Amino acid sequence: MQSVEVASTWPVPNVAVAVVSSGAVVGSLGDQQRVFPLASVTKLLTAYAVLVAVEEGAVEWDQPAGPEGSTVRHLISHTAGYAFDKAEVQAAPGTRRIYSNAGFDVLASFVSDACDMPFATYLHEAVFAPLGMSSTALVGSAGAGAESCAADLAAFAAELLSPKLVSVELVTEATSVVFPGLNGVLPGYGMQKPNDWGLGFEIRDGKSPHWTGLGFSPRTFGHFGQSGTFLWVDPSISAACVALTDLRFGPWAVEAWTPFSDGVRAELVGQPQG
Repeated sequence: MQSVEVASTWPVPNVAVAVVSSGAVVGSLGDQQRVFPLASVTKLLTAYAVLVAVEEGAVEWDQPAGPEGSTVRHLISHTAGYAFDKAEVQAAPGTRRIYSNAGFDVLASFVSDACDMPFATYLHEAVFAPLGMSSTALVGSAGAGAESCAADLAAFAAELLSPKLVSVELVTEATSVVFPGLNGVLPGYGMQKPNDWGLGFEIRDGKSPHWTGLGFSPRTFGHFGQSGTFLWVDPSISAACVALTDLRFGPWAVEAWTPFSDGVRAELVGQPQG
């Protein structure tokens, strides 16, 4: 794919890109085996492990977890009321979309207790090993502490497009808006009204500005990370894209990512670019 070559112009020391369509990598750039810190793209992996736990019956969405009145569903959708980086309650559950790393740590601890094993072990056994993600590991927090390579995340993206580890219905539920209508800040892009989210997956919907492309379906879901990484899936074209860099998210990414993703999507659907 010619469109992925644009990433070679990004002002980053290293970059790896993979585009997935119909279960296969159809475009790539850079070292597909190079391991990068994922930052908050980690949340997609953590969320998928929670889906497996739900599918197995070890965890239920409406089980009490976190602060009083909160459930697993609240924690995974950033509506439990926790602050961004500490388990300090700032709002009643279900009333605000407060993006929270702390909430994901509480979520991981809950799953760990339910499954009677360290969460990093459960994540490996439930997601990484079955998908052959041999270079991926959770080395820090469940919200932002994983590392991986483009090849591994391409395998994960293929799973999101055609689930094998959990049911299609569960992935559809997880990538649909929960607690709709809640406002909140999308880190790096400001206040969004509403700031729609699924069960661990950020939903594009009508957000503006946004880190995916201008022409993307409202059903597009994924996540980006402050380490300069992203993974999006646009179900309307059954395609996904992974981009990993080692330059911290900043104005460069805001400027570069949207036209890049629009170019990738245009090439996938056969639209003229430029």
